[in-house]
Amino acid sequence: QVQVVESGGGLVQPGGSLRLSCAASGRIFSIKAMGWYRQAPRKERELVAGIISGGSTDYTDSVKGRFTISSDNAKNTVYLQMNSLKPEDTAVYYCNFKLRSTSWSGVVGDYWGQGTQVTVSS
Repeated sequence: QVQVVESGGGLVQPGGSLRLSCAASGRIFSIKAMGWYRQAPRKERELVAGIISGGSTDYTDSVKGRFTISSDNAKNTVYLQMNSLKPEDTAVYYCNFKLRSTSWSGVVGDYWGQGTQVTVSS
C-alpha cells in the first residue's frame, strides 16, 4: 500500500507566499511523475504543475513565473512553492504521484493526497 500525506496551505494575503509539501510512503518501487492539482469551487480540477522522474517540469500558464515545483527523490517528497499569490489561486490543492509499487509489475498507479485548502484573501 501507498500513503500520501500533504502539509502546508492556509490563509495568506494577496502577494504572499506559501509552500506545500507532499510525501509518499509505503510500497514504492519507482516514481514516474509527481504533480500538483487544484480545484476551486464550481470548477474542474486542473493540473497546476508537474515534474517527471528526469526532472523536467511544466506549469499551467496562470502560475508560470510565480510557482515552482521541486522534489526530493530520496524522501519521495514533492513541493510547491507559491509566490505572488492572487485571489484566483484560492482552491483545494491536491498532490499526485504516478508510481510503480513493484519491480515485476509495469502498472503505474495514481495516488492522491488528501487535499489542502489555500485561501488568498485580504
